[in-house]
Amino acid sequence: MKKWQQRIGPWLMNHLALPTDVMLELPRITMIGQIHVYIENHKGLIVYSDTELKLKTNKGYIQISGSSFVLKMMLPEEILLEGLITEVKFIPD
Repeated sequence: MKKWQQRIGPWLMNHLALPTDVMLELPRITMIGQIHVYIENHKGLIVYSDTELKLKTNKGYIQISGSSFVLKMMLPEEILLEGLITEVKFIPD
């Protein structure tokens, strides 16, 4: 199944104008300054505290560090985090 997805994915993106992040199941991270981060297409919450957020993705983990963190919204594949964000890091599997 994975090989089929790898072959058909690029064709679908080119011919149907589908976004790359959707086809490859990649996370989308949107930051507003150092106070908001909105993450779409994650696979689960691993760690949450007032200084750290860690999420699972298809290709590894997203780790966010800072202070005064508050989860403003949490849906199955989306999270909105507020606080003072000092670092966003991708950790490959």
